[in-house]
Amino acid sequence: MSEIINLASLIEKQLPPELVSFIKQASALAEIKGDKLYLVGGLVRDLLLGKASLDLDLVVEGDAIALARALMMDNPAKIIVHQRFGTAKLQFSEWSVDIATTRRESYARPGALPTVKSGSIINDLFRRDFTNNAMAIKLNSDSYGYLIDLYGGHDDLKHKLIRVLHEQSFIDDATRIWRSLRYEQRLGFKLELNTLRLLKRDIPMLKTISGDRIRYELECVLKEQYPERIFARAYELGVLKSLHPSLKGNDWFEKKFKQVRQLSLPDQPPLDLYLALMTYPLTTQETEQFIVYLRLPKSLAQTLLDTSGIKAQLALLADPRLPPSGIYHLLHSYSPQAVTASLLASDSLVVKEHIQLFLAKLRYMRPALNGNDLIKMGVPTGSNIKEILNLLHDARLDGKVISKQDEEEMVREWMN
Repeated sequence: MSEIINLASLIEKQLPPELVSFIKQASALAEIKGDKLYLVGGLVRDLLLGKASLDLDLVVEGDAIALARALMMDNPAKIIVHQRFGTAKLQFSEWSVDIATTRRESYARPGALPTVKSGSIINDLFRRDFTNNAMAIKLNSDSYGYLIDLYGGHDDLKHKLIRVLHEQSFIDDATRIWRSLRYEQRLGFKLELNTLRLLKRDIPMLKTISGDRIRYELECVLKEQYPERIFARAYELGVLKSLHPSLKGNDWFEKKFKQVRQLSLPDQPPLDLYLALMTYPLTTQETEQFIVYLRLPKSLAQTLLDTSGIKAQLALLADPRLPPSGIYHLLHSYSPQAVTASLLASDSLVVKEHIQLFLAKLRYMRPALNGNDLIKMGVPTGSNIKEILNLLHDARLDGKVISKQDEEEMVREWMN
């Protein structure tokens, strides 16, 4: 028999007063409707770990959408409703609340999205991924704060273990493989031994998941504080090769991800910068395969292709005699994120100096004269105008002219 635990004091202590007040209001409204309300998921886990959260996950044995709309009467918020799944999201200025109807799920085939039907809180907890995410807290007044822990999640938290609920877990939904590694590294936990065995057995099931869903999991990994740790673990277990066989979670990978975080401070590194570094060791053809598999949006795909394009120019960029105009012409057509990724990825001091010069100075330099100025000086209209402007730009880049007057003198010399 599991231990009876009441977490009411933790709710009061760790959540902001406005969230506690909201929970009690939601509970009162649910009781009026004769429904049972529960706090579920990651927030329950985080409460037990002593961590705060500003996002609530509530489930109700009743009508979640009706409850959400009733709550909006006294809590002005943006609401997003998914009628098909019986869920609603209330978005406030600093926090959000997900409210769902308790449900059961079944899978027509491995990797398919689940078929959803209404169910009890027991059904709802069973459909979840890991024991420490499959706990709930009762919120009705007669049992407020009592923990429902059917699968030993609290005990697994104490022993710092990530454990699936059943043998078919990774087969039903192989994206759980990536989630297990995220939680393991984020929390400083370990995969429970049988869960580890099942994960290794079911790596091939990742092929049953669409590229869009894998991309979402990859984006979640890259939003973690130390994504390189997750990739290193994925490489160790043979999961990383499911993204592409040539990817490696090695020391170079770790070093470059740390550098991109330092460069991006105080902000989170952009997703495309992380991805460009992640795929840097790949050939252009392999990069294209990666893009197609994950169905990357055009902007992300372009950054990866641009980074590959710059890599093909490295021998030219490594020439210490390369003039500033040469640096500019090699780099200006590529996206800034691709240029930055190449700066971080390169181990050549000369290449780094050239890219830094481009990013800090060269990309902003333009001639002082424009086409109208040249026409006023007597230059015939036509292709000559563009050619002269390009020559002036190169002269600016190379320091041969430093003022508008210098440019005018150079043009007069060309005209004579």
